[in-house]
Amino acid sequence: MSLKNIMIENVSPGIRVVRISRPKALNALNMETLDELKAVAEDAAGDPGVRIVVLTGDGDKAFVAGADISEMKDMDEARAQAFAWKGHEAMCALEEMPKPVIAAVNGYALGGGCELACACDFIIASDRAVFGQPETGLGIIPGFGGQVRLARFIGYPKARELIYSGRRLKADEALAMGLANSVFPAAELMSRVLELARQISQQSRGAVAAAKKLMNGFCEPGGTKVKLETEARIFSRLFSGRDQKEGMAAFAEKRRPAFDGLDA
Repeated sequence: MSLKNIMIENVSPGIRVVRISRPKALNALNMETLDELKAVAEDAAGDPGVRIVVLTGDGDKAFVAGADISEMKDMDEARAQAFAWKGHEAMCALEEMPKPVIAAVNGYALGGGCELACACDFIIASDRAVFGQPETGLGIIPGFGGQVRLARFIGYPKARELIYSGRRLKADEALAMGLANSVFPAAELMSRVLELARQISQQSRGAVAAAKKLMNGFCEPGGTKVKLETEARIFSRLFSGRDQKEGMAAFAEKRRPAFDGLDA
């Protein structure tokens, strides 16, 4: 498997660390990285030597700072829908694999990065971690499952607040809200995560897989796929409006967007 933007390391028997590695772009998710992430998840799912996956970001600044806005800003509706589906395929590959996935959030987890963390079984965060869904400030909505999965962690009222406002959460607030299971000093994050991964890897593989399948089903009795299809359709439709163009231009120019309200 040839990878450009992801590094893989088998750190001990049964434990695979997957590291998103685009540090100059704060590990932002572009089309190529999403394809690689799906392939990596499928490979781990089918590898009998892998019992658990730890997902993290390269460097000390970001887990994943979001989707790659430089790639998104000029997308039309069709291209945006294709991008959303690549995101859904990658997130679903992680979510549906029969092995647990721990998100070791070592820095910014914004937009697509927060959505990626929420596609994992649970989140362990560094005290430097920052979470958020800032997409409404760009004239769009979360497009990789944010409307579906964030509410699983923190409930619909809190998820609505974060998505509508674009507000960011520091690690301690994410812990209090139930988004993160634990928070550790940055220097201890990976050792603590690997300690937990070793404990899980020693349990019955079949029982853990059964528990994951059941809990995913119980979380979404109405069917995740239908909800994701709706999200992708509405996400892409926003790329034909003025607010997306203004929001992403403002981001690139480091200024506040001037939304005219005509897309409402």
